[in-house]
Amino acid sequence: MVTMRSGAQVRFPVAENPGLARGTEKQLNNIEISPFGLHWPDFDEDLSVPGILKGDHGQHQKRPANQ
Repeated sequence: MVTMRSGAQVRFPVAENPGLARGTEKQLNNIEISPFGLHWPDFDEDLSVPGILKGDHGQHQKRPANQ
């Protein structure tokens, strides 16, 4: 769960994200916030807040550009 300045809370099921699902509580709480969204440096995982709100929790594997 991430609480925004407005007080709005953004939640998503970490278990749906293959990279984050194996994380410890300490790793999951190590979040960097940028103008573009959320970044977990321990996993090199990025999620945008608009994406999370649309239901994209990083659950789909990204394919390399050459495939």
